[in-house]
Amino acid sequence: MGELFGTDGIRGIANQFPLDCETALKAGRAIAAYFDDEKQAPGRFIIGQDTRISGNMLVSALAAGICSMGRDVYLAGVIPTPGVAYLTAANGFKAGIVISASHNPFYDNGIKLFNGDGYKLSDAAERSIERLIHDDGSLYQKSQTIERVGKLHHVDDAPDRYGRFLQNCLSTGPSLAGMKLIIDCSNGAASQIAPTLFENLGTTVQTIFCEPDGININDNCGSQHPGALAKVVVAENADLGLAFDGDADRLIAVDESGRVLSGDQVMAICAKDMKAKGELAKPVVVTTVMSNMGFGAALKKMGIAHVKARVGDRYVMQEMVKAGAVFGGEDSGHMIFLNHHTTGDGMLAALKLMQAMRSSGRSLSDLATVMTVFPQCLINVDVKSKPEIDTIDAVMRSIRTVEGELGDNGRVLVRYSGTQPQCRVMVEGPTQQETTSFCQQIASEVVKALG
Repeated sequence: MGELFGTDGIRGIANQFPLDCETALKAGRAIAAYFDDEKQAPGRFIIGQDTRISGNMLVSALAAGICSMGRDVYLAGVIPTPGVAYLTAANGFKAGIVISASHNPFYDNGIKLFNGDGYKLSDAAERSIERLIHDDGSLYQKSQTIERVGKLHHVDDAPDRYGRFLQNCLSTGPSLAGMKLIIDCSNGAASQIAPTLFENLGTTVQTIFCEPDGININDNCGSQHPGALAKVVVAENADLGLAFDGDADRLIAVDESGRVLSGDQVMAICAKDMKAKGELAKPVVVTTVMSNMGFGAALKKMGIAHVKARVGDRYVMQEMVKAGAVFGGEDSGHMIFLNHHTTGDGMLAALKLMQAMRSSGRSLSDLATVMTVFPQCLINVDVKSKPEIDTIDAVMRSIRTVEGELGDNGRVLVRYSGTQPQCRVMVEGPTQQETTSFCQQIASEVVKALG
């Protein structure tokens, strides 16, 4: 992993390296240079952003860097990350860029990249861009020789174009008209487009956390904090609740009883529905190693193979391509429907989930019985450094002890976050009490060693 790029682009505290204006400017030059092809016409780049206060600052710096290399930039404004992926591929842009820190707090931000085909970049591509950022001197000299610098253009109808794309994804199948839902937009990029999209499909919509002010994005709301949504769903007697994260590439659902469903549970429902409709080109679904053991058990009952990828939706996509899979995702709520889109899309996942409800005529709580969730505990430990886990003797002894106790009745996964200074300790086991105790046991050793 490079110094700048993590599991999903460049991530950090806004206005500090590497998310300061100077580095964003260099990144703009580097991105333009990486995608440049002297044999073709000058490329165009599109940039979208979420609602956090630092977005305009970073968009301006990044766009200035690209324009200084003689390339035009099209500004899509506030739009979900998958919306930028769609517009990039649909409109022939050289690359798509999103300024967002996803589910992180407002003071963080990030730079995500898409190829011209709408897919996220490979590790090798990111390393190449990173080298250009670190060696920006030659690019700066080149930019000084460019007389016809690039121009800025505004794509005022970007959210509308993306909304029409989502509606077209439901061109076949049962109508969603008459369904009552509560939407938690996390005060993020879904705030403008989601209410309109679902209302246009005939549903009755009530929104919460849909008034972004630049600093309330993901603030005790959205996919990371669905508790408030669950209460409103019950109070309003809604069919379901939908919680997105700050850039709307994740979905967490709440059933009519107020129970929060994990991404795994939503994927299990969708996988069963897709198989029944003949929409799985091959009987295989790809998730990450973070998926609950119950998800694999559910797929086995359905006769669907389960492939596991490393954490990160772009790694899920890579494994999907290898396996010939058209569906995959993460327990965190990223879901990729490759028959329709090239990246995780929270609103598309919501539409597919609602279609599964309508096709079956069953409630969401009833559909969720397709998967039995194994007791799980996840503890995020703030760390000061990230040495290889297997080099920390005390932590490894604790892991081996717990694994010995669990045997075949559970598992342990300890890994660093690719987007935050945290170590994630996850344990699954036969009972919630044992699972929590084991997880706390390992987490305490991580705190001693790295906290």
